[in-house]
Amino acid sequence: MGSYKKYEKRKRNPDPKTSALLVIDVQNYFSSMAHPILPNLLQTIQLCRRASIPVIFTRHSHTDADGGMLAEWWNGDLIMDGTAEAELMPELEKLPEDMVVGKNTYSAFRNTRLEEQLREMGVEEVIVTGVMTNLCCETTAREAFVRGFRVFFSTDATATSDLELHEATLKNLAYGFAYFVDCKRLREGLFGNQ
Repeated sequence: MGSYKKYEKRKRNPDPKTSALLVIDVQNYFSSMAHPILPNLLQTIQLCRRASIPVIFTRHSHTDADGGMLAEWWNGDLIMDGTAEAELMPELEKLPEDMVVGKNTYSAFRNTRLEEQLREMGVEEVIVTGVMTNLCCETTAREAFVRGFRVFFSTDATATSDLELHEATLKNLAYGFAYFVDCKRLREGLFGNQ
């Protein structure tokens, strides 16, 4: 759970008939950040699979030509396509039918077909998990909201480099963009007391 409740403005449960789970950038490059949340992330993935909610992974990487502002901002320290760092962490138990969206910026919507794919699937709500809370997860959540998707943001299956950044994102998203879920609330919302 955690301190997110102090930021929470409103509550709602995802509708499994119109939801998709987004697992943002859980790649080898971010493994030290992702390992602490891995049990909660795997539980979230399992709950969504059990509720027949599609699971969509994103994978952030760059070619030599597409670094742009991120290359400048991070002093050239980018995740290069084709490297081991760019691969999804093997612990994720990705299934062959799971979609993987390649991206090269913070948003999973920018220069991808994610919105079109979600609409084709009848998705109206997204559940956001992964790393980094304050960069790719937050940017994707905000952009999903402005594109008309209801956003659920996981408080215990997202992570970043420090707690203050994580908390700042939760405070911002609760104010104007997202409902919060954690493993317990997601399980109760999807399955009641089963």
